[in-house]
Amino acid sequence: MRILWLKTELLHPVDKGGRIRTYQMLKRLKRDHEITYLTLVSSNDAMEAFERASEYCHRLVSVPEGRAEKFTARFYLDLLRNVASPLPYAIERYRSARMREAIASEMSERNADVVVCDFLAPSVNFPDGERIASVLFQHNVESTIWQRHYETQANIIKRAFFRSQWQKMLAYERAACSRFDAVIAVSEIDRERMRDEFGLKEVYDVPTGVDTEFFQPMASEPNPRELVFTGSMDWMPNEDAILYFADKILPIITRAIPEAMLTVVGRNPAASLIELAKSNPQIKLTGRVEDIRPFVDRAAAYVVPLRVGGGTRLKIYEAMAMRKPVISTSVGAEGLPVRDGEELLIADEPDEFARAVIRVLSDAHLAKRLGEQARAAVCERFGWERAASAFAEVCETVAARRARRHAA
Repeated sequence: MRILWLKTELLHPVDKGGRIRTYQMLKRLKRDHEITYLTLVSSNDAMEAFERASEYCHRLVSVPEGRAEKFTARFYLDLLRNVASPLPYAIERYRSARMREAIASEMSERNADVVVCDFLAPSVNFPDGERIASVLFQHNVESTIWQRHYETQANIIKRAFFRSQWQKMLAYERAACSRFDAVIAVSEIDRERMRDEFGLKEVYDVPTGVDTEFFQPMASEPNPRELVFTGSMDWMPNEDAILYFADKILPIITRAIPEAMLTVVGRNPAASLIELAKSNPQIKLTGRVEDIRPFVDRAAAYVVPLRVGGGTRLKIYEAMAMRKPVISTSVGAEGLPVRDGEELLIADEPDEFARAVIRVLSDAHLAKRLGEQARAAVCERFGWERAASAFAEVCETVAARRARRHAA
């Protein structure tokens, strides 16, 4: 099968959930299928990112982008202009005439069997009325993320902005999903949400995986008072999670365990988090690291205090594979086939979450049981081979159906 894969970024460094999922999926698809990877590229992309693209595709088509860097004057000007646009900013910022032309050229000059649009953002450049089979790979239900930003935001100005973006994203996402022959979600919950909210019929779910050989228990003794969180810290849901944890949950934990601390591992921490770490010695930021495993390994427990998000959290599977007890909110564990009290603990209210953390830090038997059951579950059920096979099967089904229609 010849696959044209549309993306808005190169995959190296493979340091955030979306990149990890795509990279692991494509590495396996590349063994049996021909992959052309068409993406926007930035002047900031390292040469290594181009050189290592051969790990996940046979052919790379790069399109120079012109979007503004975050938090620059132009970025804020674009946000202001977006007020009058029907498109949400998270989509409009990727609109590219060059990318649209490149996609059209690839479709007309090469015989792809299926086009995969990876995440919703590239769909803004996907031409209408194409005869090639097409699949939208939805790592999240994007409108749900913006709805949760709106629902959890206290600042009245930000709340108004998030409500506007949620409504725009909902309208765009519903229309965009209907343009593709099929949509692939990363969980049953997201699949059903898109069926119900967008009226989709051809929507499938493909399981999230984890590399259990790479993420496995290490030999070191953990710090019995250290918690850890990993993720891209320039992603708003992660930023919100740490600010929420520091304000509402950590003080309760500290009353019972004064030495408790949280290490936050992830690239580009927002200014609010940098200020938090300066003012609170119990919070440590690492910034980007080459390998998160030593930080996860030395912690006594892994926390996921997310209030906003969508899709599934690869970070939970990685921690489970390393035999770490995990404490998460319902949003953090959403879409994962895991059970409260078996593979992890789930708690939503601040005092409930804090009590769960205190239990794990105080009860070595509980921590060990949760970690062992978590590791066993991911090893048995959540390998990447299974996910890639299911993804390829959907693409082949869609391509065959489109071919039959053309023949008829």
